[in-house]
Amino acid sequence: MSILRALTRYWLVILLILLVVGLQLGVGFVGVKGAGIGLKLARPGQPAPSPTLPAMVVSTSIPTNTPVPPTATPTPTFTPSPTRTPTPTDTPTGTLTPTNTPSPPPTPTNTFTPTPGPTPIGGDVTLEVPILMYHYLSTPPADADVYRRDLSVSPPQFEAHLAYLRQEGYQTISLWQLAYALSGQATLPARPIILTFDDGYRDNYENAFPLLRQYGYTGVFFIFTYPIDASNPDYLSWDMVVEMHRAGMEFGSHSYRHWDLRGRDVDLLVYEIVGSKEAIEAHIGEPVRFFSYPAGRYDDLTIRVLDSAHFWSAVTTEWGFEQSFSNRFQMPRFRVRGSDTVDDLAEKLNSF
Repeated sequence: MSILRALTRYWLVILLILLVVGLQLGVGFVGVKGAGIGLKLARPGQPAPSPTLPAMVVSTSIPTNTPVPPTATPTPTFTPSPTRTPTPTDTPTGTLTPTNTPSPPPTPTNTFTPTPGPTPIGGDVTLEVPILMYHYLSTPPADADVYRRDLSVSPPQFEAHLAYLRQEGYQTISLWQLAYALSGQATLPARPIILTFDDGYRDNYENAFPLLRQYGYTGVFFIFTYPIDASNPDYLSWDMVVEMHRAGMEFGSHSYRHWDLRGRDVDLLVYEIVGSKEAIEAHIGEPVRFFSYPAGRYDDLTIRVLDSAHFWSAVTTEWGFEQSFSNRFQMPRFRVRGSDTVDDLAEKLNSF
């Protein structure tokens, strides 16, 4: 018995040692250390329990060591504003806004409401002011007819005229200055003179304009506007008109188509006179106050239309030098012919 007990104790000691070693090594039926899965030792006579798996916990938080992608900033979308369509407006009579597009003749209207111009102060005024009338400023072609030769003054001839005027102390004035002087609202230089050019030929820009500037003189250019609107190369262009006006030249109306205005009805007169006036005003940016009768032909109704259309005066082809407020729509001029030398010009100017 003593030997059996000793053996039993010996085996119990060995078994205990094995259990301790097994727990320290984490192997065998005891379990896997650190794996999250544990085995419970069953008591003798009981079935071994099934391994219990820990419940999985899903975390909604982002680990601190995980970089958070930056939130993209949305690119702003710009919706273009719709293009504003300008509202068309009617062009008022006598508009003073320059434009590069020629203005068509207006619809004729029958109106005779006078608009006051320069008003006389202290009665009528009469002044001796010669007004010269030129046409072509070029040498006529070899096959020119008698009318073209008679109306053509060559550039050297014109320069000789200007040199004579300067020598004699003449100073060019505008029809604006004359109008105010005739109403007693302005004074004139000692020897005033007005240089006018009818029809608006292109050689007025090419030859007369440079010589006038060279001598420090100004001119009044009466143009009829149909050939300009039609881009006729023998006549001025609107660009030339604007350039000359900006350089100090004055512009007046010579009608729209250069028709004889005698015996016409009111509608046609308004079409011819006001149509040209408004076209010029639209380009030079100031009122047109002066008119030249085509071929010097007019009647009483023509004068009434001019007065109602805000014109202040008109020039004729009649010979003379006395200008007055009472005859402001029948102002006389001296025609300069192609054959006129400096002596001929001097004779005309010294005839009064």
